[in-house]
Formats: sequence, structure tokens, C-alpha cells
Amino acid sequence: MAVEECNRTTVMAGGGEASEGEHGTQGADWHADLRDERDTKKGLNKKGEISTAAYARSVGISRQSLYYRHVLPEKDWRLKQQIEEVLHAHPSYGHKRIAIALRINKKRILRVMKKFGIKPYRRRGKKFRKSKQNGQVFPNLLLTEFPKYPHHIWASDFTHIPFHGKTVYLATIIDLFTREIVGFSVLTSHSVQLVMAALISAMNTHSAPVILHSDQGSEYTSKDNVFLAQNLGITLSMSRKASPWENGYQESFYDKFKIDLGDPNRFETLGELVAAICQTIHVYNSTRIHTAMKMAPREYATLYLLTHEQLPAA
Repeated sequence: MAVEECNRTTVMAGGGEASEGEHGTQGADWHADLRDERDTKKGLNKKGEISTAAYARSVGISRQSLYYRHVLPEKDWRLKQQIEEVLHAHPSYGHKRIAIALRINKKRILRVMKKFGIKPYRRRGKKFRKSKQNGQVFPNLLLTEFPKYPHHIWASDFTHIPFHGKTVYLATIIDLFTREIVGFSVLTSHSVQLVMAALISAMNTHSAPVILHSDQGSEYTSKDNVFLAQNLGITLSMSRKASPWENGYQESFYDKFKIDLGDPNRFETLGELVAAICQTIHVYNSTRIHTAMKMAPREYATLYLLTHEQLPAA
């Protein structure tokens, strides 16, 4: 790729160096000539290497972004963990009560809750429920871990889509650092095969994460799913019981995904619906702006990889 070649290639400026004794008063003219020569070779710094300004222009970002490291995401994640602890003790608390409990401005609490899709428990009418847990359970590592880079922590979940009187199930896996949907599967049953197929889909195009987070549904605690993840070298993490907000990243995605997908009953066949699901996920990953990052997830992932390679000298 041209950008990678730009990053890896060092271009040396031509021209030799003359001593002051040899040129005397011509030294100033020699330096002026050198500056003119450097101006004609745009993108070279004093060492003859590609400058950071030229590098930033080549990848379409500002020079400052090559060095600036945001502190806010980690601070927000720590606050998210505090909010989840309060909700674990008081599931019905809204953002105002949480703000009082934590002694933090309610606007900041609300912003972080929206950012991570955290919603307090609310009693509603009959709704879709997942199978009860009946297998191996793992601790919630996200109470102490913070996603630091792509493929560090993934989260898995599934949702249901009504389709002509039947139900279609969509399982997805999201990268918590880039917010990209790295894998998904669609089946007409919410079996262990549904979530395993989503993981296999992700592994076909990405390296294995360090941690895979989910809820305690029987699909995730099953022996087959646990065996698959551990055989891939993945450490499992699970939300605590009755704590749906601890996997709010997926819930937040599903809310927006279903709006973008539109009415599924407008499609005549299951194949047409699956094609629309694939297209909607592609648009989400590639072009849909994510408010937390001000850009699409794949664009953010690409920017991270470019700016965290070894940067050229200033």
C-alpha cells in the first residue's frame, strides 16, 4: 500500500557538506542553495527523511493527531465501571440517582451511559428472553480491563428479527476498541451454533482477541462454545446475572442497526433479508459515522494502525 511504503521508506537528500574553511563567505550561499534544493524535494526534513507533515498529508490526517493520545476514552471507561457497580446494587437507578451516588455531574453520567449503551432496568411487557444459563460461567473481566487496541476485547451477543410471523436471529461480535462488527451469523434458531458461527466468521478475517465478553446465556456457557474459544487461545468474560448494561455495547448497536435495516417484512425471502443484513453491517463498519470516534469504525481502525506504526522523524 502506498501509505505503508511512505511510512517504511526513508528518502535521503542529496548533496555533500563543505567545510567553512574551504568556502569562507560562501557558506551562507551554500546553505541557501541547500534550502532551495530541500524545497524542491517536498516532504524531506533536515535529516533527509520524510517529514511528519508530509506523512500526515499522505494519510489524510492532521500532524497533531500523530502525537496526541486521547485520555478521555480511558476516563470514560473507568466511570462506566463505576456506573455498572451502582446499577448492580440499584438496578432501577436512572442517571440522576447515579450522579448523586457517585457525586459526579449528571450530564457527564448521562453522556457516558449513552456512549456505552448503558440502560437501567425497566419493567415492560412480554419480551424476548434468552435461554437460562446452564454451563460454565466466567468472571466479568471488563470490570477491571480497558480496551487498549484493536482485537484486545471483543463482545458477543445476539438479537431477534421478526420476519413474516417467524423469528430470525442475528449474532454479532463487536471490537470494543474500534466498534467494528468483526463477525456475524444469521440463523432461524438461537442455538449454540449461532454464536459459534459468529466467532468463526470473525476469526476468518481477524486475529483472535485477548478477551471475548458475553452474557451468561446458555449459548455462551455451553461446552462447545467454551471449548472453541479456549482452543483459539481466547480468555472468556461474562456479565453478571441480571446486569444487561454490562454488555450494553451490543444493545446500542442493535438499536441503531434495526433502524438502519428498516422493516424486515418488506423482503419476500429469507435470502433477501440476509443480504440486507450484510449490507447494513457493511455500511455501519465502512461509512456510518460513530459518534464516539467521529468516523466510521474501519476508518478509525485504519487511522490507529497508521499512527501507531513507527512514525517518521519530525
